[in-house]
Amino acid sequence: MAALSRPMTGKRALRHLLLLCLLLPCLSQPLPAPSPSPTAAPPPTFPLSPFNDRLDAAYIALQAWKHAITEDPKNQTANWCGPFVCNYTGVFCTAAPDDPHILTVAGVDLNHGRIAGFLPDHIGLLADVALLHLNSNRFHGTLPGSMQHMRLLFELDVSNNLLSGEFPAFLTSLPSLKYLDLRFNKFDGQLPDTVFGRQLSLDALFANNNRFNVTLSSRALTNSTASVIVLANTELKGCLPPSIGDMADTLVELVLLNTSINSCIPPEIGKLKKLKVLDLSRNELAGELPESIGDMESLEVLNVGYNQLSGVLPESICMLPKLKNLTVAGNYFCSEPVSCLHVPLRDDRMNCIPEWPHQRTHEECIAFEHRPPVHCGADGCILHHPL
Repeated sequence: MAALSRPMTGKRALRHLLLLCLLLPCLSQPLPAPSPSPTAAPPPTFPLSPFNDRLDAAYIALQAWKHAITEDPKNQTANWCGPFVCNYTGVFCTAAPDDPHILTVAGVDLNHGRIAGFLPDHIGLLADVALLHLNSNRFHGTLPGSMQHMRLLFELDVSNNLLSGEFPAFLTSLPSLKYLDLRFNKFDGQLPDTVFGRQLSLDALFANNNRFNVTLSSRALTNSTASVIVLANTELKGCLPPSIGDMADTLVELVLLNTSINSCIPPEIGKLKKLKVLDLSRNELAGELPESIGDMESLEVLNVGYNQLSGVLPESICMLPKLKNLTVAGNYFCSEPVSCLHVPLRDDRMNCIPEWPHQRTHEECIAFEHRPPVHCGADGCILHHPL
């Protein structure tokens, strides 16, 4: 009778023994169902082996990460055990972009887990990751420099954590990065011009509510490719330069509220015809609101509240076809066209508009009129001592 099975060779026996050792810690846990892929790409039509060098490296990275976690109140990493990393909660696998016959880790999503710990250097072994979503956790420390090996990283969201240190310089060298969200952390130091430049070519930058120092330079804004820039509640230096109009091809949302900008608003801002949201509120902007804002045909939200703006509110702004929300409260405007009454959401309190409700006192308005007039320089800055 022919043998039903051939004897196991020494090499095969060693491999089975190694696999058994990896699985022992997880034998008490049921194997979870595979996590769905976050991408719209169809699954491979052929089976891909769960064992290859890339998944081995991912196993090392994820195990090091798990050991760096001190609290996991929602048990999101409870099943991060054993070699089948594609079955880990929050880990998504797909065929490698450079080899469709190899399975690899393409994304990690631990959003809203309230996980405490730090990001270990081994995280750089996740070299094929395109999406890394870690918002609303309690990760502290810095972003490790080993992340420079994530050459396919497209979206990085580490918002609402406890991360600190200077802006991670390696981020500007990641060729695929388009979405960067660092908001609500404790990063400090200078935010480099290269963040806005074409070398990085970001589509969306969220750096608000950190301790960054940001200098608004003509070169940075001229080279920007971003459609969304949010720098609210950070310390901005410099003025709004005329080159802000050079972002007309891409910019859709610009939020610079509470950034201590001491500046005029340059008329070149009217070139931003794709802009939908402009928030310059709670700064030290002075002078008049440019008539050219009336050329921003896509504008839906305009907030210049709580500055030092004065003069007449241009009627062309209130006639913008898509304007839904207009906030000019807390300034010193002396006149507002009747057409502004048709803007669905309007806040014009605390100005100096005669016979208008909820305005500043007569004494406040007279005192403002006796201040020296504001002169704006060619660079957008306020000239405090004109010749």
